[in-house]
Amino acid sequence: MTVAALPGALRAEYPLLQTCTYLNSNSTGALPRAAEGVLAQYWNTMRAWRDDTWDTWLSQMQAYADGVAGLIGAPAGSVALDTNLSAHLSRLASCLEFTGERRRVVVTDLEFPTVPFIWKGFARYGAELVVVPSKDGRVDEAALEAAIDARTRIVCVAHGAFATGAVLDVARIAKAAHAAGALIATDAYQTVGTVPIDVRALDVDFLMGGAHKWLGGSEAAFMYVRPDLLPSLRPAATGWLAGASPLGFQQTTDYAPDARRLMGGTPAPLMVLLSRPGLELLKGVGIHAVREHSLKLTDRLMARADEAGLHVVTPREPHRRGGVVAMRFPGDAQVTQRLVARGFICSHRGYLRAAPHFYNSPEEVDAFMDALIAEQRQESA
Repeated sequence: MTVAALPGALRAEYPLLQTCTYLNSNSTGALPRAAEGVLAQYWNTMRAWRDDTWDTWLSQMQAYADGVAGLIGAPAGSVALDTNLSAHLSRLASCLEFTGERRRVVVTDLEFPTVPFIWKGFARYGAELVVVPSKDGRVDEAALEAAIDARTRIVCVAHGAFATGAVLDVARIAKAAHAAGALIATDAYQTVGTVPIDVRALDVDFLMGGAHKWLGGSEAAFMYVRPDLLPSLRPAATGWLAGASPLGFQQTTDYAPDARRLMGGTPAPLMVLLSRPGLELLKGVGIHAVREHSLKLTDRLMARADEAGLHVVTPREPHRRGGVVAMRFPGDAQVTQRLVARGFICSHRGYLRAAPHFYNSPEEVDAFMDALIAEQRQESA
């Protein structure tokens, strides 16, 4: 689909858009109407349950994982699934040793709260957390590089900051991490589905993301693992799906040879099934068309904010921002609440965040900003 054709008829696929002005895909993306058919099929499966359903479900889950792999430039078999980033990151951490000199975990102060919380928990096993401070909503890559040394076990940083939308030069940080003999994991929840990603170009060892934001799915999460690392990863936090032959229901003798070794116990297949239609719609549009449309709409948000004298926290350079525009002004939390009450759906995470996606139109952006400016002036009066 061409950028000129967006959003066009695609809007009809997302019932939520008929009820409000929805600019909140960085928090929870709109679910396509095809999900209703998935729910009906799931119920039909459950009311006529047979154990061989697991064969079908696991096959469908693998198809989704490989679909995500294709979106991020990864080979089939290199993506594992679970319900959230917490499960993935905890399982990854349980693969690592934090003994001797190399025990540091380098993060920034822009990470989603899950990330430092988990690594602090692994302090009982020897992990030492190093937090690199940000300034004005973004991280100085030089300062981050300086924090990485021979004591670093892993660097764990967000590709896109959840609060500000700032995009980190992950390829640069990966180069520094590998030069120091460290691993690198990146949280791409705020970029996968709105920013083109190639894990080989980024040269990351692990990349985590989820379906329920820009991918228009439900609460399904994924983790890419660099294939040559797989044989060395033996998670302590594990489950029956990670075994070499899980459906044999015999005592497990070894881990699966592919990324499934980073999975856990009985999964939640419904969340993955609900996420498949959104992924297919996005891939049908094409990630580069999605990105071009996103930049057009976020440019418009920034221009309108500038005209109104509102401070934009999100970086201006296209390669430095994802799909979010974060704004800061006195009373921004109260303005967010009033906008939502009026049907202009946005969110507040320290700043007012607006996040248009490929199904949003320029007219919606203008209507949103008209309402925001009116509420801001009332707040400051």
